[in-house]
Amino acid sequence: MPSALVTGGSSGIGLALAQMLGAEGYSLTLAGRSLDRLEAARGGLDATIVAADVSSEDDCVRLVAEHVETHGGLDVLVNSAGVGIAGTVGETSAKAWDLQQAVNLRGAFLVTRAALPHLRVTKGYVINLASIAGTTPASGLGAYGASKAALIALTRTLDREEAEAGVRFTALCPGFVDTRMAAWTGIPGEEMIATEDCAEIVRALLRLSPYARIPVVVIERAGSEV
Repeated sequence: MPSALVTGGSSGIGLALAQMLGAEGYSLTLAGRSLDRLEAARGGLDATIVAADVSSEDDCVRLVAEHVETHGGLDVLVNSAGVGIAGTVGETSAKAWDLQQAVNLRGAFLVTRAALPHLRVTKGYVINLASIAGTTPASGLGAYGASKAALIALTRTLDREEAEAGVRFTALCPGFVDTRMAAWTGIPGEEMIATEDCAEIVRALLRLSPYARIPVVVIERAGSEV
């Protein structure tokens, strides 16, 4: 049975992708910082849960090792763990800047680096949850957008570097999605992108032939730049 590891799997887009992957027959590991939230999110999913902080290198290495030990390999990695702190660049503290780079960019790098030896064996797929804010200026999201722009660049580089090994990478870049993280916007949920939209796009990506490579997918929200 193929397996998938999903960071940030206790809510939002990560949970929606995990639910889709479970329906597609993948055995799962859901990772997040809170075991309680992971337990609540697991629901009817047949999933292993692992508490891990992706800003910790030791946690990232341990997370991948536990997944492989439990499931015997790794076919799909979803780097969905993320944090967003709104504010203009001039108002952003160094702590808020560093946190977003540590989780959104460094965490994805650390988990992916640990997973690469296993993904090369299976010719696996990596989905990095980026953002439309990494592709176009978004006032008030400078630090977040910078982390996601860097994640897009990292995804493109990995897709090129690992092509010969057969590992594929896609940065998924949605506008505002109906999740708890986007609640600060005040935009009604029904006017945002649905988490299920993201899941359906990833489902389609996983069904492509091995020679189709799509390093970036941008999902625009109707009537808005973000």
